[in-house]
Amino acid sequence: MRGARRAGLLLLAGAFLIAVLVEEPIADFSPLETALAVSFCALTLILAAGIIENFSRHWTYGVQATAVSAGILLAVLVAYSARHEFEAVIDRAIGDVSLGRTVVTDKGEVVAARKLDGSFVLTAKVNGRDGRFIFDTGASTVVIRAENAAALGFKPEDLDYSVPVSTANGTALAAPVIIPILSVGPITERNVEALITPSGSLHTNLLGMTFLERLGSYEVRGNRLILRRK
Repeated sequence: MRGARRAGLLLLAGAFLIAVLVEEPIADFSPLETALAVSFCALTLILAAGIIENFSRHWTYGVQATAVSAGILLAVLVAYSARHEFEAVIDRAIGDVSLGRTVVTDKGEVVAARKLDGSFVLTAKVNGRDGRFIFDTGASTVVIRAENAAALGFKPEDLDYSVPVSTANGTALAAPVIIPILSVGPITERNVEALITPSGSLHTNLLGMTFLERLGSYEVRGNRLILRRK
């Protein structure tokens, strides 16, 4: 039973790391949903080990342990059913220190925590579709990778790669586009100029000045990026 208990503790540690560090969905589940599911499996192992040990002592102890374990697992199931509410609470609690997380304050400010590489990653909605962008004041426009363009609503056959741009791989031709609606949290701008770069020229999308210059303000304060609408 010690092995089962150790495995359960390791799973709990893994669930904590998933909730705090993982940003991308896992098999269509959010990091918090995945962490809760892993936690449920971990608790099941730990509680099952305790039930068996208590039955080995005396059946009355086993019954008591079973009742307590059932109550704990029921509480976990209730927590999972309210996972979206818990996610909002957790984000507000750890948003300032959790790498790469983005939260919205009561004032409507969008706050992002700095990642280990020093960048700020924000999830934006382009034409109502989610995309991940790096905050970049050095980019004169919003820049979208060709690899992400179709998923964000741009048809490859409609793109005209005619604007020369400098990339890490040298000079390339980008396609100018207009983003009808670009939103970051509650901040929404319309008809934002952007460029779509050819495949292989960039590793990430860039949230550049054609969006940032429309904001009321933005600032980097310590390890936090704060965006404010007008």
